[in-house]
Amino acid sequence: MIRFLLKKRKKAGATASATSATTGSSATTRSALPTESSGAPGFAPGSTFAAKARPQAAHAETVLGLRFRDPELLALALTHSSFAYESAGPARDNERLEFLGDSVIGLISAEAFYGAYPRSDEGDLSKLKSSATSTAALARFAKTIGLDAHLKLGRGEEKSGGRAKDTILADVFESVVGAIYLDGGYAAARDFFLPLIQPSFQAIKKGSTFEINNYKSALQEFLQKEGLPAPQYKMVKTIGPDHRKEFVVEVLVNKTSLAKATGSSRKSAELKAAEKALKSFFGKKIKDLTPDTFIFKE
Repeated sequence: MIRFLLKKRKKAGATASATSATTGSSATTRSALPTESSGAPGFAPGSTFAAKARPQAAHAETVLGLRFRDPELLALALTHSSFAYESAGPARDNERLEFLGDSVIGLISAEAFYGAYPRSDEGDLSKLKSSATSTAALARFAKTIGLDAHLKLGRGEEKSGGRAKDTILADVFESVVGAIYLDGGYAAARDFFLPLIQPSFQAIKKGSTFEINNYKSALQEFLQKEGLPAPQYKMVKTIGPDHRKEFVVEVLVNKTSLAKATGSSRKSAELKAAEKALKSFFGKKIKDLTPDTFIFKE
């Protein structure tokens, strides 16, 4: 079947092109209800940085729908290393909170999927967890709740488009979860994170048979099963200024184009191109979970 489609595309000389939109999940209620204050690591008591952090954190709390006993924890969570480096006086960044938040998110996800899918084996549960906690997924959550608008970046990072980078957004999301955990405990962090992942994974019904994978891996596996070589990803062009550059990538097999896609990074463009190629073969059997993963229903 795929060989027929490839020959047909090559004969027609048609190439697929599209821009793709990332579907966002929205949380209805987000509240961190702290039970005890742990203090904000990284702020010198009475320092200029700490004094400035309080009103900034209070504003972020209002917009994000969060409530902290210690707002300086949220201010620290929103502070990127580039901002801390350029700040005068003692200041620290959110990297320690990011480290903590990464583990908290992993535990929440593992617990949720373990309980929700009792028939799934370790391999499928690991794929579900990886999907929910991938850089692309966490960056989408950060945008959904507006963290990108409150992130404190250095001037250089701001000019280079750091506010839109998935890696930075995923990191700040992990930092905020870490701050919520320190301020309100595990239950508060879980109540914050679960509503964000639940809409995507409602597509998987309990007891159903499904296969979960990421688009690039699945495309390569599918082509190998058909006796075809691995796909090749070709950079077609870049669009826009350096701080908002977009990449156009084409995926090919045997010099035949399967799809083109545009993304904010070469990696995201390749994922979207692989996604378009797979959907052209399987259509509605593929259902999106996160920006880089899907489920396949027989």
